[in-house]
Amino acid sequence: MQEARGGPPRLTAVASTDEVGDVRRTVEEKPVVVVGRRGCCMVHVARRLLLGQGANPAVLEVADDADPAALVVALRSSSVNSAKGVVDAYSAAPVATTAARHAAFPAVFIGGKLVGGLDRLMAMHIAGELVPVLKQAGALWL
Repeated sequence: MQEARGGPPRLTAVASTDEVGDVRRTVEEKPVVVVGRRGCCMVHVARRLLLGQGANPAVLEVADDADPAALVVALRSSSVNSAKGVVDAYSAAPVATTAARHAAFPAVFIGGKLVGGLDRLMAMHIAGELVPVLKQAGALWL
């Protein structure tokens, strides 16, 4: 799977282990990742908001028929975040959690953790919580 600039990554509705592994690896390696459908205006807005705060998010594009809830569940199934060396807080969450049922694209990950969609990202920004989270994740050099 590649970032948006290098070619569109594809994640089908029934996510394969390799594809989910690629998304998981990117989320673990990059401090800020936005996952969304190709050409989605909300992905563009999330990216521009993060760029405006000084972060440079990695953008992963998935197929139009990709299921965001399946992606969230697959990413949460990992028990150890190898890049951070900490236990994933979502690993013990049941498959039918509220977050998984209401997952939508774009999905924003900061510091290896799912923040939520564009609505949650904007709420964090308005409340003044976004910059401290970005600093803690190592996405800002301030």
